[in-house]
Amino acid sequence: MYVGIDIGGTKTLIAVLDENGVIVEQQKIPTNPDYDTFLSELENVLASFKNKEFAAGGIGLPATVLDREHGRAKFFGNLPWKNIPIHTDMERLCGCPVAIENDAKLAALSEYMLLKDKFGVVLYVTISTGIGYGLVNKARIDTDIGDGGGRTILLEHHGKMTPWEDFASGRAIVERFGKLAKDIDDSATWKIISHDLAKGFIELIAVTQPEAIVIGGSVGQYFGKFKKFLEEDIKQYHVPLIKLPVLLQAQRPELAVAYGCYDIAKQTFPDAKILI
Repeated sequence: MYVGIDIGGTKTLIAVLDENGVIVEQQKIPTNPDYDTFLSELENVLASFKNKEFAAGGIGLPATVLDREHGRAKFFGNLPWKNIPIHTDMERLCGCPVAIENDAKLAALSEYMLLKDKFGVVLYVTISTGIGYGLVNKARIDTDIGDGGGRTILLEHHGKMTPWEDFASGRAIVERFGKLAKDIDDSATWKIISHDLAKGFIELIAVTQPEAIVIGGSVGQYFGKFKKFLEEDIKQYHVPLIKLPVLLQAQRPELAVAYGCYDIAKQTFPDAKILI
């Protein structure tokens, strides 16, 4: 068995997956802002599972600064945790070797694995409270791109340079229109939202040059409502020397990180099955 833990700013999903990557057990808990309390609550969940012996695991983190070499997460977007020894703590609780990674990057890996027969380079963009993204090239995560997410992409907006996340994220949509994405049905509003999203997408396309872009997150769930507008806006900003990628909706938006945890565990510990 493998364990995947998707730590979010408000909720954490703990999943047990079999050798073939099928989720056989899962439980979701609130992400306690007190790190020590969170670890205790996570330990209780793991102890409650029928399957407790794991070959390896993956941990998805909403970390904006991640020290992969030393296994420490230094800063988080929506959590007060700072410079925590997440790798050591997770291996202790899970009782197996684990790989830690930015959550958007794991979602990117998960979605890539569903498209690997069609595309070699896939960019994943999650549009939720904030904006995160990850790039996967031939089944390998590019760890040099995307940890800071949409807050690190500065774009001109209303006459000044502004973080993309501040005017195009789910939070920004609510602040501007007073509605969640699921409650927006009129084309005029989606045209405005798509225009703001396109600015960041063009920036990412120029830098990463993906063959496909997969859009996920709470706003991405409604991709069908704004796909046409987004494609039109991206074409308007298009630079002729860069080939435009295919835009796709995430196939497993709610569980993408959990499946990515499995994928990274299999990649990082290919011989882990001998530990069972």
